[in-house]
Amino acid sequence: MAITEVAKGLKFPEGPVVMEDGSVIVVEIMSGDVTRVLPNGKKKRVAHVGGGPNGAAIGPDGALYICNNGGFSWSKAQGVNLPGHQAEDYKGGSIQRVDIATGKVDTLYTHCDGRPLSGPNDLVFDKQGGFWFTDHAKSTHDHRVHGALYYAKPDGSHISCAIHQLNGPNGVGLSPDEKTVYYAETFSGRLFGATIGKPGQLAKGAGLLPGGVYVGQTPGYALYDSLAVQANGDVCVATLVNGGITTISPKGKVKFTSLAQYKDPLVTNIAFGGKGMKTAWITVSGRGLLISMPWHSAGLKLNFNA
Repeated sequence: MAITEVAKGLKFPEGPVVMEDGSVIVVEIMSGDVTRVLPNGKKKRVAHVGGGPNGAAIGPDGALYICNNGGFSWSKAQGVNLPGHQAEDYKGGSIQRVDIATGKVDTLYTHCDGRPLSGPNDLVFDKQGGFWFTDHAKSTHDHRVHGALYYAKPDGSHISCAIHQLNGPNGVGLSPDEKTVYYAETFSGRLFGATIGKPGQLAKGAGLLPGGVYVGQTPGYALYDSLAVQANGDVCVATLVNGGITTISPKGKVKFTSLAQYKDPLVTNIAFGGKGMKTAWITVSGRGLLISMPWHSAGLKLNFNA
C-alpha cells in the first residue's frame, strides 16, 4: 500500500484536521503551535496556543477548537521524542478556540463544576454543534489524576462531566447515527462505547458501574491514542507500542494495520479526507511525521469543516 510522507520535522504532531482545500491542520504539542501543512508539504503556523495542544476539530462557526493538555516534560530515545509527566510550568488544562484566519486564541473552559480540567485530549462535534471531549489527565512522579469524558458547547455557556474516574481516556468519536460515543482508554488499551440518551447526555447505564461498554482491543500488549470512525461504523484507533492502526467493529471484530516500518511506537492519530473520504492522514508523532495512505474503507465525514 502506497504511503506518502506529507511532512516531517514536526514537533510531536497530533490532532490532524483535513481541510476542504486539501491542507491538513495539525497541532505540535512540543512547541505549542497549530500548523497548517499544505499538500506540497510546506508548513505555515496558524497560531501559538502554548501549553500542550492536543486534539483539534472544526466547530460550527468555522473556528478550530483545541484540547490543551497543559504540556508535558520530554525525553528522547532512539530518535523518538517521548512525552512524560506534566511540564514543570504546567498550569492546568483547557479548551481553546482559534480563529484560523487571524490566529486569535480564546480560552473557553478551564474548569467543570469547580473541578479543574487536567489534560484535555481529544474532541468531536455532534450535529447539534456541541462537542464531546476526553480529559486524559496528568501524572507526576508520585501520582496520577483520574480522567473523564465531558460534553460542552462552543460558545462557552455549558460544560458537564458525563463519566469520571476513567483510566486515561484518549480518542473520542461518534457512531454514524450519533447514538454512541466511543472513547479509547490509553492504559487499558481498550475501546469503550457509551449510549447517548439525548444530545450531550448519556443514557442511564444498565451495569453496576457508570461508563461505557467494552467494545474491543488489540491482541497482545498495546496502548491506545486517538481515533476516527469509518462510514460503516467501524472505529480506527491509533495504537501505541505496536505502532499502527487498530480497526474495531461495533461487534468487536479487530483488524490491525502495522506501520512498523517507521520504527516509532507513537502512532497517535488518524483522520480521513480526500476523494470519497478514502485517504487516511496519520501522525507518526515520535519522529515528527505526517503521512497519508489510501484506506480500505471510507471515513465518516465530520459534521463541520472549513
